Amino acid sequence: MSISEIIASDKTGLLAKHDSWQRVSLSKVAFVLNGAPFSSSLFSTTIGFPLIRIRDIMVGSTSTYYTGEYDEDFIVRSGDLLVGMDGDFNSAFWGAKPGLLNQRVCKIVPYQDFYSKKFLAFVLPGYLSAINSNTSSVTVKHLSSGTVNEILLPLPPRSEQTRIVAKLEELLTDLDFGVAELKAAQKKLGQYRKSLLRAAVEGTLTAQWRQRNVISESGVDLLENIRAKRLKRWEAKQQEKFAEQHKVPPKDWQRKYAEPTSPDADELTALPESWVWTKVAHAGAVQLGRQRAPQFHTGSNMVPYLRVANVYEDRIDISDVMEMHFSEAEEQIFKLEVNDILLNEGQSLELVGRPAIYRGELPRACFTNTLVRFRSEEGVVPEYALAVFLNYMHSGRFRKIATITTNIAHLGASRFSEVEFPLPSTVEQVEIVKQLADQLSKLRDQQAAVSHALKQSAAQRANILRAAFCGSLVPQDVGDESAEDLLARINADQEERDAQPKARKRVARKEIATVTRSLFDVLNEATDWLTAQEVFRRCGVTDGSETDHIEVLYAELRELVQSSLVAVVPVMDEKGRKVYDRLKLREASRL
Repeated sequence: MSISEIIASDKTGLLAKHDSWQRVSLSKVAFVLNGAPFSSSLFSTTIGFPLIRIRDIMVGSTSTYYTGEYDEDFIVRSGDLLVGMDGDFNSAFWGAKPGLLNQRVCKIVPYQDFYSKKFLAFVLPGYLSAINSNTSSVTVKHLSSGTVNEILLPLPPRSEQTRIVAKLEELLTDLDFGVAELKAAQKKLGQYRKSLLRAAVEGTLTAQWRQRNVISESGVDLLENIRAKRLKRWEAKQQEKFAEQHKVPPKDWQRKYAEPTSPDADELTALPESWVWTKVAHAGAVQLGRQRAPQFHTGSNMVPYLRVANVYEDRIDISDVMEMHFSEAEEQIFKLEVNDILLNEGQSLELVGRPAIYRGELPRACFTNTLVRFRSEEGVVPEYALAVFLNYMHSGRFRKIATITTNIAHLGASRFSEVEFPLPSTVEQVEIVKQLADQLSKLRDQQAAVSHALKQSAAQRANILRAAFCGSLVPQDVGDESAEDLLARINADQEERDAQPKARKRVARKEIATVTRSLFDVLNEATDWLTAQEVFRRCGVTDGSETDHIEVLYAELRELVQSSLVAVVPVMDEKGRKVYDRLKLREASRL
């Protein structure tokens, strides 16, 4: 959609204008400077000049530094207006410390005789959000400086812009302060939840309860009972195998039993006297799910199965459940039972090991190798084990043992089995679950109240901005220069600037790598699918490629796709989210 079409279809009210106002393209009232392609080989976390990347825009600070030479034109100072050109297209004023404008970030410098910088900062997010919603993506959504320059801004009289800004600052200052307090409270509630989980599994939550109650069976006693029962089960299974094979058990065959080792308690947090450190492998049976291969999606005995996309924090989502073929023997191995705990085996590093209890949401279900199953031993309360695993996810314990392949963190069934497990008596586990459920219920109520207040604040802010852009927040003044006359002055100024000699384009003082090949040529030579990243690399895109050159490639790609010359196939992760795109020239299009 064109900018005009986006404005015409807007239903938010944030792209509106008063009837007496005009519209003006951003390029006529502001200068847009693209960031420089600073080489990542010269980035540092300790020395150099601060470097502003897309992720830094909303924070207003950076922890990345550049150690090479640079042109002063690319220095961003406090109060400069920045826009992220990839992802969500965020905009914000830069923070206190100067930094360098990196590629895929642009700086917008309004001509303030015509357009207020603060008014532009209030107006711009609505347009960027609308453009983002109407932008298709190849790997990541991409905003060009050409599109930014084409934005048709509302143009009130210059004096009215100043009055609108003053009123907005008056109304929004208290609102924004309240929102900041709500977000701080939200963060504290999140931190309290983590502390509560930790207190539950380290014994401090039930410290007073232990003083009032005599514990007849300690965690040590429970562990010994578990070990004894595990040994008996193993012996019974071995004897069954000998009987099936008509063999006489060899001498000392019981010695082949491998008892899981105990963790070194000296290196772990001290537990209450009645507790004991053991391992996950002692507390329950651990199993990786069945591999999901394409050939298993047809056949008889089709069974619903759960995957990583179905397991959220303490919640199983069955809105999108798939089926595949299991033999009767396989179904018995991977069949889920009520109170099984499922943990994400492959996930982002922050969410790896995210656990939930299966409570029989489906009458029949198995699970795949994107999940690890934990089935508690007798005496280990599933809800208590869930609290242990939630604590490990939030505290970063699972992140420490995970391995990373292709940007996905893997928990691993064997590594998970070796993780330490704090074990109190069964009766204290029950008390922990009871107290924890009560505290978490109160916490959820508080979190819901804060979330509701934040939604109300966002709605109130949107209403205020709608009133401002519709021209009803402050009265019009007949003594103001009209928007029509202001637009005429802007156009005259534009003509004068266009008539002046073009200034030399300033770039960072370094050798710039340029795009040397077209997308079509690269795809025409390829015999198989290529990832979008690989196509751009073969076109010559590196850390040193100029933004303008990259935009040329994006424009060519859009044209090839729209002309049906190139096929684009998204590659999805287990949660159904696009990870990247694969590209291939259609056979009929080859030279």
